[in-house]
Amino acid sequence: MGFVKQSGGNIPEMKESGADQNWIRISPWVILGAFIVLVPIFAFMTVKSIRTQQANMIMLLTEKGDALIRSFEAGTRTGMVGFNWSWVQIQRLIMETAEQPDILYILITDQKGKIIAHNQPMLIGKTHGTELNHASINDRIQSRQITRYDGKPIFEVYRRFIPSRGRVFSLGRRMLPEDWFLTHVFPQNYRQPVLTIFVGLDMGPIVRTTRENTIQSVLIAIILLVIGFSGIVSIMIAYNYRLARMSLSRIKAFSDNIVENMPVGLLFIGENRRIIAMNNASERMLRITFQESVNEPAPTVLPPQVNELLESAQGSPTVIVKEIDVPVQGRNMLFEASASLLKGDNDEIMGFIILLRDITELQHLKKEVLRKERLASLGSLAAGVAHEIRNPLGSIKGFATYFKERYKDVPEDRRTADIMIKEVERLNRVIGQLLEFARPMSLTQKQVDLKDTVKHSVEMIRGQARAKGIEVVADNGTEEGFYAAVDQDKIAQVLLNVYLNALDAMDEGGRLSIAIGKDELNAGIVVSISDTGHGISAEDLSRVFDPYFTTKQSGTGLGLAIVRKIMEAHAGTVKIESRKDEGTTVSLTLPCAGKDS
Repeated sequence: MGFVKQSGGNIPEMKESGADQNWIRISPWVILGAFIVLVPIFAFMTVKSIRTQQANMIMLLTEKGDALIRSFEAGTRTGMVGFNWSWVQIQRLIMETAEQPDILYILITDQKGKIIAHNQPMLIGKTHGTELNHASINDRIQSRQITRYDGKPIFEVYRRFIPSRGRVFSLGRRMLPEDWFLTHVFPQNYRQPVLTIFVGLDMGPIVRTTRENTIQSVLIAIILLVIGFSGIVSIMIAYNYRLARMSLSRIKAFSDNIVENMPVGLLFIGENRRIIAMNNASERMLRITFQESVNEPAPTVLPPQVNELLESAQGSPTVIVKEIDVPVQGRNMLFEASASLLKGDNDEIMGFIILLRDITELQHLKKEVLRKERLASLGSLAAGVAHEIRNPLGSIKGFATYFKERYKDVPEDRRTADIMIKEVERLNRVIGQLLEFARPMSLTQKQVDLKDTVKHSVEMIRGQARAKGIEVVADNGTEEGFYAAVDQDKIAQVLLNVYLNALDAMDEGGRLSIAIGKDELNAGIVVSISDTGHGISAEDLSRVFDPYFTTKQSGTGLGLAIVRKIMEAHAGTVKIESRKDEGTTVSLTLPCAGKDS
């Protein structure tokens, strides 16, 4: 909900699964892009790691083979110390050296590849490394990977076999030349061709280790890929979440501002019929405060007419819209109200939404338009009737005057003629008022001090008031002037009309009070006329400005209608407050003007 004023923890949580989960939706293009970026990186790193591990394994095996060859050569040199050293001792040294578990074989070949020494004697005489160019093999260590007949992988290290290395051995007083080994092993041929020594190392453990390292590297790459992918997705989710929160905050602030400043009253009533939230317009319309109403039962706070709407909405699947007349602090307010159920995703009832629109003034304007249309029609009719009646009335008055003079010696006839003349004059006055009411108002305005106008008008009715025993009290306010641009004669007519109505409302005795002051709020001047007469009933109060409506026996019903028309022509207002048997107060408000304006 977007209400600013709401009770904490009492509004049911709205199930907005679709809206709440929008922020975790990620475009498939983002996922594809992350996949395209991360997979090659981790694939390259994994392949490079595997190749590095393989290169390290090959380097270790090569170094191990080289160390074995060097140790074998060292053992051979050590054997040269004896004089009975022969090929048998070399064969025995090969067999003893090859007993290590990771050494598959050690052999020595001539330059044609013929095996002349082997840890397995039955293979002596056979060839080895036919695919190699034995003549090109030098004293630098070389290696290769081959597969044995049984499919077992072998890492073979080889180079030229040079046990003496050109050194001269000392045995007591005898000096042995560097070719001592060849002359004793190959006495028949002192210059024996180049010999090559081969060491075959078991690659099984290395292959298994490499495979395990490869699997481990792939697993690590996959884990890193998942972590990296998850990191990117997490960043995107966090970014989308932040954007969603910012957007939600902006939307909430926007909706709160709209709800709080909308001219329509809005109420949220919970399922338990307690007031949960409301906006400022509701407080102004119903004259209640949020602090006093929150969590309170709606029937105890809201007017009965609003509670009836809740009952109607309870059993209706549609929105209930109706006009309700609600008394608010002694004044009847007309609202266009709508009520509807608020339901969740599963159609469970979560409460009620009530909208109130104040149409009191609108209804008043409608009545005013109708009144003015009626008055316009009446004025047109009155103008025609007055024209047709005045001429015969002139003739009747003339004949009545003639008969009064002719029969002046007959008292009864003279009285009858006087009555006819007075009634004709009264009809003329009524017709004059009717014409004045019907014709457009023509004003001759000038700036005057209303204190003088009020003072002069009061003096005109003091005698009549004194005759009825009525006290007249006039309060002219301060010494400052109350200036307004008015038609002084028309305003005097208004005042006299109101005074006379007040005097007629007081039979014998009473008080007529006249006061003048300023309306600071509306920049106007207010003339208040109060009496202690019999007052006006509530049902008649709304009709006092209607033409020809009167409660007097001899009244025409046009006096207050003309008063209102004159005040409206001056851009002023007239307001009447009255209680039966308590008196009446008429407030005349005119726009004020500066003294020099």
